Amino acid sequence: MKLRGCGTALVTPFRQDGSVDLRAQRALVEWQIESRIDFLVPCGTTGETPTLTHDEWIQVIEQTIEVGRGRVPIVAGATSNNTAEAVAKAKEVAAIRGVDAILTASPYYNKPTQEGQYQHFKAIAEAVDKPLVLYNVPGRTAANIETGTLLRLAEIPNIVAVKEASANMAQIMEICHHKPEGFTVLSGDDALTLPILSVGGVGLISVVSNQIPKEMPEMIRAALADDWTTARAIHNRFLHLMNANFIESNPGPVKAVLAMMGRIEEVYRLPMVPLQPQNRAKLEKTAAEAGILKNAVVAH
Repeated sequence: MKLRGCGTALVTPFRQDGSVDLRAQRALVEWQIESRIDFLVPCGTTGETPTLTHDEWIQVIEQTIEVGRGRVPIVAGATSNNTAEAVAKAKEVAAIRGVDAILTASPYYNKPTQEGQYQHFKAIAEAVDKPLVLYNVPGRTAANIETGTLLRLAEIPNIVAVKEASANMAQIMEICHHKPEGFTVLSGDDALTLPILSVGGVGLISVVSNQIPKEMPEMIRAALADDWTTARAIHNRFLHLMNANFIESNPGPVKAVLAMMGRIEEVYRLPMVPLQPQNRAKLEKTAAEAGILKNAVVAH
């Protein structure tokens, strides 16, 4: 399987009592697919997965598959900083019919060496027969997957892609230049997607596409078709929104805007909390200027 285009790192909606809002989640998945998203990524960081119970994690993935009905690939999140647990989680997700690939991030907090990261991902890859997408986000994990390590991992047959959110363009260019044939580089940073596509990336796992699931795939399709004028126009139109989604820790801002759009209730699980008032005001202004609050749906 070769992932291309835009995949949404889905939020997990909650009800006021703190439970998972399965009705809102179903509606979000359907809206994403109707908007021509290329693939979906349930239970990543944006899905507040660290605070989901085991059963909720499986339930969200299974419902995404059920609503998707095979219309788009499903890349399910399965991460742990304990390699044995990461292997167990990957095996459990791999056994779910309808999961097309697994997204797994570097071990967070432990700060493993490069060899430690290599052995961690290798153990996961050897335990499952599904394609693996590695997630490099050193801003959250405190452990960068360096170019040499990633290129070693890319030689493992079922490690098929990387979601690169290091924001290190020199590193990303090196990966794109030296990666083996068939290995895919996906941006993990909305605002850097266009430059990453320009040097050999072929897609994005996106936060902002929770809010604009039609426009982000259109931007990527245009860039991959060498229509950079169209791609730049979309990028420039939504750049402030992309950046505003990180005015506080993700997924605080993206959930706040989705609530403004009437698509979810604005509920988080600790340690995530609602936005500070001044940041909410800035975010609402940016979302309004981007034109995404005009057609707010009636709350379910």
